[in-house]
Amino acid sequence: MSQTSSYKHVTVLLDEAVAALAVRAGGRYMDGTFGRGGHSRLLLQQLGADGHLLGFDKDPLAIATGQALAAEDGRFVVVQRSFAELGEELTQRGWLGTLDGILLDLGVSSPQLDDPERGFSFLNDGPLDMRMNPDQGISAADWIASASEEEIARVFKDYGEERFARRMARAVVQRRLEKPFERTADLAQVLTVANPAWEKGKNPATRAFQGLRIFTNNELGDLERGLEAALEALAVGGRLVVISFHSLEDRIVKQFMRRHAKGEADTLPRDLPIIPEKFVPRLKLLGKPQYASAEEVRANPRSRSAVMRVAEKLR
Repeated sequence: MSQTSSYKHVTVLLDEAVAALAVRAGGRYMDGTFGRGGHSRLLLQQLGADGHLLGFDKDPLAIATGQALAAEDGRFVVVQRSFAELGEELTQRGWLGTLDGILLDLGVSSPQLDDPERGFSFLNDGPLDMRMNPDQGISAADWIASASEEEIARVFKDYGEERFARRMARAVVQRRLEKPFERTADLAQVLTVANPAWEKGKNPATRAFQGLRIFTNNELGDLERGLEAALEALAVGGRLVVISFHSLEDRIVKQFMRRHAKGEADTLPRDLPIIPEKFVPRLKLLGKPQYASAEEVRANPRSRSAVMRVAEKLR
């Protein structure tokens, strides 16, 4: 694999996300999903000489881009690990509880989707891999080869929100008896045939592929762990800005922010002689969720599902 990629990435909600961080010239910031560095570059333009920015990414091509940026700008450092591990990284650096802002731009970047060799896309044939870091974990092909029909159906349903998950899983298991799945187009073809009700404007394999990708990369588990760590990593007054691209991610972000801003729902029986502890919020929600403008969606159709939420740490 070449160390940099020719596939172009258009950063979603670029100006809005960096504006939401309310960048202070001498502040410390973290871009938890460096990608091709769109947000990081704009953030660095707004930082002063004493400012610092730490970038995270699992993807080796993103890291190569990040290292090139770090070589030309001493305020920036990039590390190859998931943002779920930000607590460990910041503890090692003595930065825990000192960050002025954390940005998480979730999901898959355009170069990952567009490069057939990465195996994320059902539109361009390539090896069935789907790992953001191809050196870690097991590929989608290896998992599909050994998982039970029930496990495959669960992944398609829970992570892809695919209503024909069982039927599609059965088709996958029946076909792999003849020949294993090694290519994305092969899997997409079997899923397409097994899907009896195609949604308008959506490839019939879309949801199952999404489910498989989220599962392969433990994206929702990483998100839950990363959000908890981000709250501890921020200084009081620091901001958390999260851009998500589908309802499963957004639900986790929304519930996390709401829980720390408004408290858990009180489920205690009314007749118990218990005085519940008064809830003291740790986060304040800032503004309403933001979506890509009509102009941005026209220029970059992948931005249509993006939603950005912002919160500030209170304690």
